[in-house]
Amino acid sequence: MARVCEICGKQAQIGNSVETRGKAKYLGGVGTKITGITRRKFKPNLQRIRVAQPDGTNKRMWICTQCIRSGAIRKAVAVKPFEV
Repeated sequence: MARVCEICGKQAQIGNSVETRGKAKYLGGVGTKITGITRRKFKPNLQRIRVAQPDGTNKRMWICTQCIRSGAIRKAVAVKPFEV
């Protein structure tokens, strides 16, 4: 299963990992140099949480943290088993 947010569709993106060496000019050095560039993946921060469905049932889903924080979903509430 691909790691994709089930609400917004966010998934892994591909970018570069840039390796540098040297000291920056503003710190008194001669400047930084790029010594290597390799491909890498930027993975979304997905959490598997229980989501309350509109029909009253609960379902486990992979949701990105931005959807959780923005209120795009409603978390399932854990109910106490009994009350004294």
